[in-house]
Amino acid sequence: YHVPAGTQLFVNAWKIQRDPSVWEEPCQFQPERFLTRYKDIDVRGQNFELIPFGSGRRMCPAVSLGLQVVQLTLASLVHAFDFTTPSDEPVDMGEAMGLAIAKATPLEVILSPRLSASLYG
Repeated sequence: YHVPAGTQLFVNAWKIQRDPSVWEEPCQFQPERFLTRYKDIDVRGQNFELIPFGSGRRMCPAVSLGLQVVQLTLASLVHAFDFTTPSDEPVDMGEAMGLAIAKATPLEVILSPRLSASLYG
């Protein structure tokens, strides 16, 4: 491609990360795909199929902190609680239009403690 000097480019990360030639069923919520076929994808901007933190000079400066905090928080929640939905229905993963991708419907879950309250003293 020829891009004239001074041209501003917009990278459509949403489209890139939902490319059916790269991702099998890209619009389906399948986190297990990152345990098998896509386990070696680097989310730090080196694999352009998945760029949740951006890439290059303008990527998120706290990517390492973010990855560690999310992992620790999720592990703590999964350890401490059982998760259910009010009607035992699957969670609606539909998306709403906007600048940031938001869920179309609010997430409604019920958290039930897995361990005795005395352990959280």
